[in-house]
Amino acid sequence: MGFSAQMPMFTAVAGMPAWLLVTIGAILGAIIGSFLGTVAVRLPAGRGIIRAPSACDGCRQRLRPWHLVPIVSWLALRGRCQSCAAPIGQGQLVAEVLGAAIGALAWWAPPGLALPAMVLGWQLLLLGLLDARCLWLPWRLNAALALSGVAVAVADNRLPFALAGGGLGYGLLGLVAWGYRRVRGREGLGGGDPLLLGAIGLWVGPVGAVHVLLGAALLGLAVAGLMARRGSRIDAATRLPLGTFLAAAAWPVFLLDLR
Repeated sequence: MGFSAQMPMFTAVAGMPAWLLVTIGAILGAIIGSFLGTVAVRLPAGRGIIRAPSACDGCRQRLRPWHLVPIVSWLALRGRCQSCAAPIGQGQLVAEVLGAAIGALAWWAPPGLALPAMVLGWQLLLLGLLDARCLWLPWRLNAALALSGVAVAVADNRLPFALAGGGLGYGLLGLVAWGYRRVRGREGLGGGDPLLLGAIGLWVGPVGAVHVLLGAALLGLAVAGLMARRGSRIDAATRLPLGTFLAAAAWPVFLLDLR
């Protein structure tokens, strides 16, 4: 059981031309991606997110409006501060590009489901960025992902299906964490990983949760293999951002399930 083809509460823009929807989605997504990239830097450091003005981390020079145009400003400045030439992290550009891609590709979903697809994608983007940067999946963000999944499921009259996916997603990684702890005598997974897969399961259902876990495992193996080829030592103590892999796998699984 997947999503229905139509969700009346989300169909207001279904009659607009496809090119216009994609353009609007990409622009909006780039703006949101820029904000999420900033949140991913400031939140772990305990810095203000909304009220604090945008400034260079090197010289603290306040950024002008033309320095804040997503993607374009980074490319125009060649990834450096105009005042002190300090490098601007590529993570910001990645966040903006991925945010734009989510906003554009979400319209691949059936009419009425593009907005939920965007909401899911941008939440996963923030969680993936945070885990990639500092191996941290805040429970509040996991809770927000779960609550939005429940809201969409209620709107689409598929709450039992969603709850089954959430329970299975949490249970799968919870069981892995328990088994690793029993065998190795120490933690092998972060506490946020089972919560994240559980929240994702509320969006994609039980079969989707399994697909997401398999996709994340393949991504993790690919990243570990690439690290090994570059000379990094990979062993039991190596920490990889499983949450990032889960987030990266979840959105394609969600879109493919819609089709």
